[in-house]
Parts: sequence; structure tokens; C-alpha cells
Amino acid sequence: MVMAQEEAVGMKKVVMVIAHQNFRDEELLRTKEVLEKNGIEVKVSSTSLTFARGVLGAEVIPDILLDEVRAEDFDAVIFIGGSGCEQFWEDSAAHRLAKEASVRNKVIGAICIAPVILAKAGLLKGKKATVFSSEVNLIEAEGAKYTAKSVEKDGNIITAAGPSAAGEFGKEITIAIKQTGSGI
Repeated sequence: MVMAQEEAVGMKKVVMVIAHQNFRDEELLRTKEVLEKNGIEVKVSSTSLTFARGVLGAEVIPDILLDEVRAEDFDAVIFIGGSGCEQFWEDSAAHRLAKEASVRNKVIGAICIAPVILAKAGLLKGKKATVFSSEVNLIEAEGAKYTAKSVEKDGNIITAAGPSAAGEFGKEITIAIKQTGSGI
């Protein structure tokens, strides 16, 4: 019994934020798979707890509403791309969560067009970052240093360019989480 409690205390936790409609399936599913294979507990968050649908048809039932996510409860906060994530570019709840995670030195990830969320929250000023090619101008306008890499890490922020980078993105997040020590 004591051993099970110790394991639970030591388990790393991540929240992945998805759009309720049109998140990018591979970015959620492949990244989540890599994290879980490495012993990281993953919770999915969105604006509704009903079935969320990906661009390619994947259906996921989120675990927690975006408004209820507290960065202090997780070792990492990850924003998933897909056309639907544009809803978070100017979203106060998404910006609050990203900023809370930054203040608490949590790992922060964003893939595809989701790095725009971090840029608009003010987290990419002076930071190396990557993004899906259609949104390079948006992150650069907010002070990011675009690198064109498939995955970029600058401090505790990890960005990725799109679906083909999902596996590598998951690996980089895993490494970063394990390097942060005791986490929450």
C-alpha cells in the first residue's frame, strides 16, 4: 500500500489542451502515446466535456474544462494544434494557463499553429521557437526567433512545427519533465 502511494506521488502529470472541434489528431494521440509510454499521466482539457473531434475524425472525451485547469497541478502544459486551436489565440483562459505555467517554471509545449497562443500570451519574446509555416509571421510579430526546426526547445518552452513532429515533440517533453526534478 505504501509503495503504491509513493508511486502515485512520483508520477509526472501533463495536461494537453485541445480545441473542441478540429484539433490535429496525430499531435494529440502520438504525443500522448509517447508521454504515457514513459510513465507520464496525461489529462486532456478543452472547452467542453462532450466528445471533441479531430480534423481526421478522432473523438476524445476531455477530462477537465480549460477554465478549471491549474498549472500547479501539472508538470507540463501542452497546447495541441489543428485549425480549431485558433480559438485560443486570443483566449484569456489559455493565456492565463500558459502564463501560470511559465511563472511556476513548468514545461510548456505547443505544436503546429498552437505556438501562436504562447506568442500572444507574451511567452515567446526573445525565445527560439518553431511553428507551422503558415504562422511564422504571427510568432515573429510577437518577438519570437523562428528557427524552422521540426522541434525547438528554449528554456522550459518546447515548440513543434506540425503533425510529423509529434513523436519527437513527445520525446522532448518527456526529457524536459524528467529533468525538472520533483515537479509539482
